[in-house]
Amino acid sequence: MTAIKKIDMPPTDKPMRADARRNRELLLAAAVELFNAGDDVSLEGVARRAGVGIGTLYRHFPTRDDLVEAAYRNEVAQLQDAAGELLATRPPDEALAEWMHRYIDYAATKNGMRDALQSVVASNSGLFVETRKRMIASIGALLAAGVAAGTMRADVEAEDVMFATGGIWQIAADERWRERAERVIDLIVSGVRA
Repeated sequence: MTAIKKIDMPPTDKPMRADARRNRELLLAAAVELFNAGDDVSLEGVARRAGVGIGTLYRHFPTRDDLVEAAYRNEVAQLQDAAGELLATRPPDEALAEWMHRYIDYAATKNGMRDALQSVVASNSGLFVETRKRMIASIGALLAAGVAAGTMRADVEAEDVMFATGGIWQIAADERWRERAERVIDLIVSGVRA
């Protein structure tokens, strides 16, 4: 399996030009970076950080909600793709551990996007249902590989791991958040190993 950074793209009738794809990727990366910083993210600020004009941003994302949703979907897609990439290069238990630590990065992004996501959720209630299914599929692939290799318990289901990761959402968002989240993830991974 080749490690290619996949950007969740909207369905279109024609392929996107290389420069347009690059601009879209720059915009999504800039948006995530600004959300993670906890800044009040304006569309102008995202365009400026991406090094493109505001017109380019609006061609890709006509509204702020469109940008927020695309950035969130992109983060989920990258996390989902990471499961296969990690399984191709590491033993399953190590792949799960690394994937779970990347999940912390995803959680940090989602925490940074919390306020912005509220309006998207109000208009698209299926967003979190869809992304949750993708997460469970990734965890399921990692667990199945671990069971097949004999390094993970066969009695653990992907939903069990997903529920257990819910603990990191309860951690106070302070300077020790990442340290505490990593400890929770390490406990989960230790509990899954055979």
